[in-house]
Amino acid sequence: MANLIVGVGDIVVSRNPHDQIKTYALGSCVALIFYSPHLKVAGMAHIALPDSKVNKERAKKKPGYFADTAIPKLINNLKQLGIQKNSQVWIKMVGGANILDPQGKFNIGKRNVLAIKKFLWKYCLGAIAEDVGENHSRTVSVIVRDGRVIVSSPGRGEWTL
Repeated sequence: MANLIVGVGDIVVSRNPHDQIKTYALGSCVALIFYSPHLKVAGMAHIALPDSKVNKERAKKKPGYFADTAIPKLINNLKQLGIQKNSQVWIKMVGGANILDPQGKFNIGKRNVLAIKKFLWKYCLGAIAEDVGENHSRTVSVIVRDGRVIVSSPGRGEWTL
């Protein structure tokens, strides 16, 4: 099985059944996962911030970095692999934790989750499952062959979402 690693701000899509798309150590960042059970196509974006207005140059170079630019880019990449309608995919979200902000002053994780939901709604989409918030980091992978989403966290083990 090939591991396709999704770094911060990256977007990875695959239709190879032997691939596993994976991202590590999600804190306030959110992994947005799309999967088509019919076409066996998977995609993941590792989103760091809610809005590209803070850095338009970075958004051009790495559209996966921001919720408002990651979602259209991820959808476009999936369309190139044959997904034509919203009804052909399900979506899951992982991350959005509050790790380094114990007072909740910035709430980046929560703001990321809300921004992603807002932009998904714009496309008439929504997540069927999520593991977001709290105060622990997560690693997540999606198996292209069957769409299994596996989440792990230090000291908490591993589970399927």
